[in-house]
Amino acid sequence: MSAPSDDQLLHRALDLAHAGVGLASPNPCVGAVITDTQGNIVGEGTYTYAGLKHAEILALEAAGERARGGRLYINLEPHAHQGRTPPCTDALIKAGCQRVVACMPDPNPKVSGKGFEQLRAAGIQVEVGQLEEEARRLNEAFARYIRHVVPLVMLKSAMSLDGKIAPSSAAKQQSASAFSGAGFSGVWLTGEQARAHVHEQRHQHDAILAGIGTILADNPLLTDRSGRPRRRPLLRVILDSRLRLPLDSRIVQSASTGDLLVFTTSPDARKREQLEKRGIRVETVPLAAPRGHVDLHAVLRRLGELEISSLMIEGGSTVNAAALTANIVDKVFLYYAPKLLGASAVSFADASEARSAGDPLLLKRIHLHRFGEDFAVEGYLRDPYEESNC
Repeated sequence: MSAPSDDQLLHRALDLAHAGVGLASPNPCVGAVITDTQGNIVGEGTYTYAGLKHAEILALEAAGERARGGRLYINLEPHAHQGRTPPCTDALIKAGCQRVVACMPDPNPKVSGKGFEQLRAAGIQVEVGQLEEEARRLNEAFARYIRHVVPLVMLKSAMSLDGKIAPSSAAKQQSASAFSGAGFSGVWLTGEQARAHVHEQRHQHDAILAGIGTILADNPLLTDRSGRPRRRPLLRVILDSRLRLPLDSRIVQSASTGDLLVFTTSPDARKREQLEKRGIRVETVPLAAPRGHVDLHAVLRRLGELEISSLMIEGGSTVNAAALTANIVDKVFLYYAPKLLGASAVSFADASEARSAGDPLLLKRIHLHRFGEDFAVEGYLRDPYEESNC
């Protein structure tokens, strides 16, 4: 049997890196494969934050002396600086690796390229760029966070083909049976496959955000029910400028210490105390002009301080419009059901909150997904790897 190709070995490294989703943040997901001089796999590793050791170190330990003269396949540039662990480049040089094949440089501008430079200076052959697009998508949240100390923001919504996220108030009561389950106020738009995928999306994020309107209307849990392991609980973030969060709501009743954070502008000390007694963090942020809502830029900065590298917005019409108007959204993931709800139904973005008229928001790098009868559009409003911090 012939030895696996570079492409196959890099795909294996990416598979190992994907196994770190939910376990590596706020650091990147990294997978590493070591081959011997004959090209046979002799060591593998997946980085997890709690495990501390980097993927290439785990792979080297598994390979032992068989790494000498061999090759490293990795999705991200080996680090050459002292962080929580010593430089991985030193270990690779000491182990006698002769070739390193990596998908991409480190997105951290302070260290990018230095690992490759050190390896090349030691006489190791370095090749970079194969499967780079897949590698960039995997660690786009890390790139956004390490460059700007704010999370990557993904706006998720489910809607009908005519851009409505819920039927009108009257229609909710009269035609719930026309839908496939219970989501907004007892009614689901999308089918089971799409809803299961939403939990996969939640698992990939450090935090999920909704407005108080969604809590009052839907009484959701906003939990990760993917069943996959994660290093820390999904942080549930609520925007509640007047502290109207009901104490008997499911999200309050299910709160564990530290997994529910409420941002408010209210001075209501009594309500704050009631929430905090239940282990809920309540933090005051400034008002955002002109409508007096919670300042979303202040929210992002605070989440960055808490080492939240990825945020999924799963709100309603008001929050969707506010997030787009504030220009905090990096990408969108929009699910569409083959239904039409009509002009009186609730729009994806509240027109009264929407951004001023001007150039339309242009999505780039579009990806289409199919979930049974439903489909989704994934696209980027900005490149998470760009220098500009809009």
